[in-house]
Parts: sequence; structure tokens; C-alpha cells
Amino acid sequence: MMRSPRWVRITGSPLVTAEATDVNQPIVLTIIAQDKPGIVQRVSGVIRSHGGAWHQSSMSQLAGRFAGILLGQVPEEHTDACLAELEALEREGLRIVAQRGEAEPVHDGRVYHLELVGHDRPGIMADITAVLAAHQVNVLGLETLVESASMAGGDLFRAYASLRLPEGSEAAEVETALEALADDLMVDINFEP
Repeated sequence: MMRSPRWVRITGSPLVTAEATDVNQPIVLTIIAQDKPGIVQRVSGVIRSHGGAWHQSSMSQLAGRFAGILLGQVPEEHTDACLAELEALEREGLRIVAQRGEAEPVHDGRVYHLELVGHDRPGIMADITAVLAAHQVNVLGLETLVESASMAGGDLFRAYASLRLPEGSEAAEVETALEALADDLMVDINFEP
């Protein structure tokens, strides 16, 4: 059954069918700008005008700046024009680095989750990631925040990570190294599949 194409028109942009091709190119963007309304709409409008789709993103307001990362897909024949138009948004105050992505490779290895809570101090992430790198652990996702520790005084640092252990590695070795570091840092670490 043949589907009828959807047409998208954005003022000043070419008219593109959303089903122009069966070959879609992943695109990866980082965005940083002075925080203001309309940033997400502007970026999504450019992607849409080239027949693309918004797939996965993480965006936040940080210290008066808007910062984000995004994975989208654009029909192959419109990818270069889309990337160029996204990078041209710098004239509007949006610093965007846009690149072609690659197909997701098949990974061996197990995924573990790490949760860390402790008093905030400089170097916590450097120490934790040094242990992970020494064991060839890949960080798939990472979220951190600092919050007030009202009962204990000071600030608490929290980190949540998804990690991929390389094939053949021993999770117990990684866990032992993290536990030793937790004692040194005086933080609580939970590491589990």
C-alpha cells in the first residue's frame, strides 16, 4: 500500500517530503546558547523542514545558558543542507555543532548501572572515571547534580551512570576498585547490572 507523503513548509526553507527516501542519515548535534524561549522550536523546525525526525535528546538550562545534545535522522539527500542550515543558526546566537552520525554498532559486554552519593568536593568525577577507564569501562550515559544536604550541612553530589563493561572483564574487579575508591572519597556507590 502506498502512503501519501506529508509535506512540510517552513518560511524561507525548501519544501521537502518527509518520505523522500528510505535511507535516513543519523545526525548528532550539540547546542549551546544564551537561554531564551524558542531555541528548541528553531532547531526542530530546521530538522523538520529537511524531512527529518527528532529521536533522542537531553537539554537543560545551566547557569543562564541553554545546553543540549540531540540525535535526529534526516533523509540522506537532505543531510548536508540540513547540517549547513543548523550551523548557520549561529547568526541567531545558537552555537551548534552538527555532524553525521553512524549506525549503532553491535556491542558485546554487559551494561551496569552506577549510583554515587556523597559530600560534594572537587575531583569526584575525575577519580571515578579514572577507575572506569583503567578497567576499559565505557560510559553510555551520565547524569550528575549537586543538591543541598539540609540535615548534614554542605552539598551532596549525586551521579547516575549507565556503563558497558568490555567482553571478558570481571564485574567483581570493577566493583572492588569502586568500593575502595568509595571508602577513600567517603561516598556511597551502588554498582549493579
